[in-house]
Amino acid sequence: MSFTSWIEETLCKRECVRFIPSSWDQHRCVPVCQICQNLIRCCCGRLVGEHSWQESVPPLSFYAASGPDMEEDWSTEVHTRASPTNAYGTIDFEDTATRVCRAKYVRVAVDSKPEALLQLMLREWQMERPKLLLTVQGGTENFVLPPKVMQAFSKGLITAALNTGGWILTDGINTGVSKYVGEAVKVFGGHDLRKRNTIGITPWGVIDNNMDLIGRDVFKPYQPLGNPLSKRVCLNGFHSHFLLVDDGTLGKYGCQQGLRKKLEKHIQQQKIHPRLNQRVPMVCVVVEGGPSVVFTVLDYVSSAPPVPVFVFEGSGRAADLLSFLHKQTANDRQLDADIIEDFLTRIGDEFGVERTEAVRLYSVLQECMDHRESITIFDSESDDHAAPDAAILSTTLKGTKASPAEQLNMALAWDQADIAQKDILVYGQHWPVGSLEKAMLDALVLDRVSFVKMLIDNGMTMSHFLTVERLEELYNTTPRFLQHLVEDAKQTSLPAGYRLSLIDVGLVIEYLIGGAYRSTYTRKHFRAAYSRIWDSSGSFSKQKLGLKSNSRKSGSRQDLHFFRTAQPYKRLGDASLQVPFNFNDLFVWAVLQQRQQMALFLWQHGEEALARAIVGCKLYRSMAFEARLSSMYDNIAEKFKADSLEFGKLAVDVLDCAFRQNGQMAMKLLTSEMEAWSHFTCLQLAVSSCHRPFVSHSCTQTLLTDLWTGPLNMRKNSFMKIILSLLLPPAILMLEFKSEAEMCHVPQTHEAMLFGLDSVKSTPAPQATKCLGPVSRSVSTVKVQWLPWITRIYDFYTAPVVKFWFHTMSYLCFLMLFSFVVLVKMEAGPSIQEWLVIFYIVSTAVEKTREVKTIQFLFTIKQKLKIWFSEYWNISDFVAIILFLIGLTLRWHADPYRTAGRITYCLDIIFWFIRVLDLLAVNQHAGPYLTIITKMTSNMFFIVVMMAIVLLSFGVSRKAILSPDEEPSWSLARDIVFQPYWMIFGEVYAGEIDQCAGGNSCPPASFLTPILQGVYMFVQYIIMVNVLIAFFNNIYFDMASTSNKLWKYNRYRYIMTYQERPWLPPPLILLSHMALALRYIYWKFLGDTEPEERGSGLKLNLEFLLVNFIQHSLSELDCQMGQLQDLSALAVDTLTLLSASDSLQKEEARLAQCRVNPTLQHVLPHSWTLPHRSNADCDVPNFRRLVTKSCKSTPPSLLKGSVVAASRMASLERHMGSKESKEEKHKDTEREEETKEVTSVNKFHCRYYNTFNTNYYSLCILSATERNNLMRLAQTIPFTPVSIFGGEEVSIYSLEEAPSDADADSPSASSWSSKGLSAILKPLSSEEGSLDGGLRQGCRMLCTWAEQDVLKPGSIYVVKAFKSEVVRVWQKYFPGSTALQLCLREIQQQRAAQKMMHVFNQIKPRDMRHSPRFLDVSLILWHSNGQWLTIERNMTGDFRKYNNNTGEEITPCTSLEDMLLAFSHWTYEHSGKELLVLDIQGVGEELTDPTVIMADDQSCKGELLFGPDNLGAAAINGFLQKHTCNLCCHRLGLKVSLEEKNTNKPRMFQFNETSCK
Repeated sequence: MSFTSWIEETLCKRECVRFIPSSWDQHRCVPVCQICQNLIRCCCGRLVGEHSWQESVPPLSFYAASGPDMEEDWSTEVHTRASPTNAYGTIDFEDTATRVCRAKYVRVAVDSKPEALLQLMLREWQMERPKLLLTVQGGTENFVLPPKVMQAFSKGLITAALNTGGWILTDGINTGVSKYVGEAVKVFGGHDLRKRNTIGITPWGVIDNNMDLIGRDVFKPYQPLGNPLSKRVCLNGFHSHFLLVDDGTLGKYGCQQGLRKKLEKHIQQQKIHPRLNQRVPMVCVVVEGGPSVVFTVLDYVSSAPPVPVFVFEGSGRAADLLSFLHKQTANDRQLDADIIEDFLTRIGDEFGVERTEAVRLYSVLQECMDHRESITIFDSESDDHAAPDAAILSTTLKGTKASPAEQLNMALAWDQADIAQKDILVYGQHWPVGSLEKAMLDALVLDRVSFVKMLIDNGMTMSHFLTVERLEELYNTTPRFLQHLVEDAKQTSLPAGYRLSLIDVGLVIEYLIGGAYRSTYTRKHFRAAYSRIWDSSGSFSKQKLGLKSNSRKSGSRQDLHFFRTAQPYKRLGDASLQVPFNFNDLFVWAVLQQRQQMALFLWQHGEEALARAIVGCKLYRSMAFEARLSSMYDNIAEKFKADSLEFGKLAVDVLDCAFRQNGQMAMKLLTSEMEAWSHFTCLQLAVSSCHRPFVSHSCTQTLLTDLWTGPLNMRKNSFMKIILSLLLPPAILMLEFKSEAEMCHVPQTHEAMLFGLDSVKSTPAPQATKCLGPVSRSVSTVKVQWLPWITRIYDFYTAPVVKFWFHTMSYLCFLMLFSFVVLVKMEAGPSIQEWLVIFYIVSTAVEKTREVKTIQFLFTIKQKLKIWFSEYWNISDFVAIILFLIGLTLRWHADPYRTAGRITYCLDIIFWFIRVLDLLAVNQHAGPYLTIITKMTSNMFFIVVMMAIVLLSFGVSRKAILSPDEEPSWSLARDIVFQPYWMIFGEVYAGEIDQCAGGNSCPPASFLTPILQGVYMFVQYIIMVNVLIAFFNNIYFDMASTSNKLWKYNRYRYIMTYQERPWLPPPLILLSHMALALRYIYWKFLGDTEPEERGSGLKLNLEFLLVNFIQHSLSELDCQMGQLQDLSALAVDTLTLLSASDSLQKEEARLAQCRVNPTLQHVLPHSWTLPHRSNADCDVPNFRRLVTKSCKSTPPSLLKGSVVAASRMASLERHMGSKESKEEKHKDTEREEETKEVTSVNKFHCRYYNTFNTNYYSLCILSATERNNLMRLAQTIPFTPVSIFGGEEVSIYSLEEAPSDADADSPSASSWSSKGLSAILKPLSSEEGSLDGGLRQGCRMLCTWAEQDVLKPGSIYVVKAFKSEVVRVWQKYFPGSTALQLCLREIQQQRAAQKMMHVFNQIKPRDMRHSPRFLDVSLILWHSNGQWLTIERNMTGDFRKYNNNTGEEITPCTSLEDMLLAFSHWTYEHSGKELLVLDIQGVGEELTDPTVIMADDQSCKGELLFGPDNLGAAAINGFLQKHTCNLCCHRLGLKVSLEEKNTNKPRMFQFNETSCK
């Protein structure tokens, strides 16, 4: 059914069909005159002429009838008729010039079914399924919202809807709250119509120009600006959809409310998501509103289940009344009689109703408060509330009274993990069994990465979560592309409704990775376990869930039973069938399901991150290839390619990070086998993935170089040394070999593992055993041992580079012999040279057979051959061997077979000579050229085909013209292409161009042949050949830049070929094969079996790794034991410290603190300096008490080491003698000179303790950091160690309040603390923006440790320093310590502003709610460079600046801004027009960096009193000229006279000596 026909058959309109006058007192006449028709209206609101009289006749008279129908009541059901709707389509709002605003609309009857309306919106209008319903209730008339309320409402409503995929329901008109919703959509909404789900449910009869909207599936322009004198309203242009409710009336409001409530109820019954059982939640947002809103709120909160109501306080009328009553009745508090009376008066004033109606509304409000838990009041002026959108969502969760599991489903559908973490996953919630596992499964299916992370962080483990059923459910969620991959892997078509199994997934993984890879899901033990699930019970789903059968069967205990444990698949009595799932399984699922963000997240968890990155790269690359082959998925091929490149880059980054941290460990990671990935190594995976950047990385190439040279330690002229040693074997003993430590990261060869000769190599001599020393000794300290000569010879011949030269020399000899055989006469019997060639090729065939057999033991012969033939040179060798065997068979027979055999030899030698190119590919210079040639050859196919077409077109026509009488023969095919082919290379056969020359007979139309040849030569020789040359040139330049990288990638194949090949070359290689056969027979005879699988890749030298691991583990265990002892001491010290928290011990600790030496007052405080002026101070027990009592915030386990260091320092000081005393006196003299600059900063003695403490702890964690690096590196997870005491030491000095000595009742005065307290600060990166100002630079610091709570550890502070140019300017006034003097005055300036703000907050009216305050600022000394700075607490939030030090100020729009600007004015008046506080700035009520302004000639004994940003009288004049008094100024009695504005001369502030302190 089409869209148009469905709407007209389902939806209706309503029209009045009977005229009932709205009043019986109008003019009446019979028949009805024209005046009556224009004056008297029907109860529906229309005139007589506006009715439709298609099914009835117009009335003849308006006189009241006699009888019971004299005053009939008009009703929609009786007096209106339903007919198919005639107004639906798209509205184009014309006045929204800033963006294109269009909306879908339809005219519906008031009694329409909500099911039909929801189907219209979901199916016909293609709206997204709602996950939240926000119904906005409020005033319909225009009203003014305060700016803050409007901002909170607009941003909160739209953000909540967009973030959750919610629908917003309004009245849709361009007045009242609906207009504010439209403005919110305009400012914060998106441009996508499908995401702007703002639905207006509007009465049809009240819309201005509604007749312009009539039309079926039309596009109607609409002008929202209606007639200001009209009682009708316009539609709001920023709604996306409109339901125009028609009850047959005209100009009457309210008919839409019933349909709106029914639609809301029906939407609430829908599922929030097809996977989730939770219904769509709903929240009512109240802004302003009249009496009807109060009844609506009662309706919502008293329904079952209740609908939460979110009220914006400060919006006016009903919203404010609800807010007031909600706050007044908190904690079941009853209202006083006078408050009730005032409240009733307020109700009457707000709504304009009488006393009786006000009492009724008050009772309704009280009923609403009976459900106060469903009502949330949002005060946009309060700083305690969260963001409005978060508050709306929290209200929805709490107000629905849903269980925690249902709330988690709602948050999951909204994808709001922060809401779930804050409001749902809290302590004390009751969770049914399996609910969190169900949430994890839903989060994975819905691709909610943030929820998966949150659940994992809260303790969800993959080993407990993943089961067969869940993993298969995840694979059967979506994509058809995966099913197509299964069809390709199984080479069959799947039936409809087919459910993928894990075995199918395993086949897909093997199909995509290719090669010898075997998935865990396709192995024998997994298949057996999987099949037993079906056999052990009739219900597969029950076994999938891991439920044990209740019936006990009399079978063997070896039967499989699956149950849910940490290892979901565990065979009772057989531990070998355990199949634990982990993050690798989920990672592969995310990749195959094309969920890149989820795959990136899962990649970060678990082990083997390097392997997972390579696997992701390979899977995406193969999927992109399959998508390109399939025409249905061309659009996603590029996406797959981009995702593959992303994982490839991750793999390279991880390898690069590992190689930079520990190169040897990184190379071990490349060659260590991984059981989870088919016993492949990372290097094998990278090669199978064609990941060239990974293989060409320095780490990989270094490993390949070590593999290539093997035990040989050669750097220069290696090939000459090797050839000489091969020709003269005694020279082997003169070569240099690598030590065992240097070879520990190099994998063993297959042959070495097979024969077990590594045991000979690794067995130490008895003398060496005695001198091994402790096991924890590093391998690098072991001296290089001279290996026995047998081992040296074996190491030489098994090195891949030696194998290469040995095989190459043998191969060149073979070519010489083969060339000799084909060049000389072939006798009846083979010569010696031919027998050598035969033995060589036969032994080569045996070696190729061995290569096929050793690919994988679990693969079938067909699969092994497929893998083996995937290499080009194997195909070439196979053809060459088969061709030789054919020629050998023929040569044993008499002629002509012997001749055919010789010719076969002649053709066969071509393949053997071409094989030399593969030997050249090993060379670094020749290899890249061979790569370029290979690329040219593979890419020239289509151009050659085009050239062949041109050649055949000319050759056939030429032969047909010149030889019209030819008989059928195979020579025709040769004649067609013979001469045209050579013409390509310039041979034109000039003598045969003119066939009639020389008196020869001319065939008919022979004159055409020269013309055709000219055209052919032009096209073929000029065009096609030059195109081919240009094509080759383009390929050359493209490949030249990457040929080196491609050669490095291909180098792996060359090295692996000789790594696995026996060291004896053909034909001697047969001896190695015989040894292998004997070894196999020996295993069988002893009853040993080979491993079920052996990877064809590289294996590490396991014995050396085991030794290293044991040494490493014992060393780590030793250090961890020490750390455990430290932790034990820390626990004991902490408990002791906590038990000493009573008042008596606190007082004792305070009295035992270090004392200030009055004779040593230093300007530059050196904290942590060990006191040595008196013997008492130097006493170690006293120092122990001093340190223990004064440094309580120091970790107690570190005090022990500090006391030992103190005793050592004390013993050293006793032996220093007079030399130290002289040095101290000299230092004291210097310090006394510096004391003259500032006498308010005193010294504090404790520096040595803190310095030693920090260093001691750093040394303790150093080895642990290295171990963590190695352990993390072993799992390829980058790890950055973070020191607990990271940062640098500073001393902090604060201004302290003390009563005046002159008068105890006088205000307190500020004085500097007598000692500096130490702290450790660590700089942070400035991600939140720059903190630099005009005079100072700022930096955020993290406090990692502090003494006596001078700072809060873990908090962030802002440290500010004066710029160098500012210091240089003021250096002439403060030559000794400029930065210190400037910092002191800056702090004093802020303290002055702080005190004035304190007085201001005390005298301001109480109804001025804000209480601003300036932050405390302290002075710090940075020990590392001796720099003086200021420090204050970091402020988070929206930083605002209200005025500057020139008097300019912002235009205030909030009460806080008014108050702060009035404060500046107040300081000027309060100080007697002598001081002015400007440059007010900060976050909310927290302020910082003010400027105290005074006249230019004000000073304290000629010195600067406050900061350097004081602009004096100019700033005061500027402020008086630019300041505009606001309401706060008037309430404080402040004003600026006209005289002051014109001739301002501020009074001079007279300071005395005490005021400078």
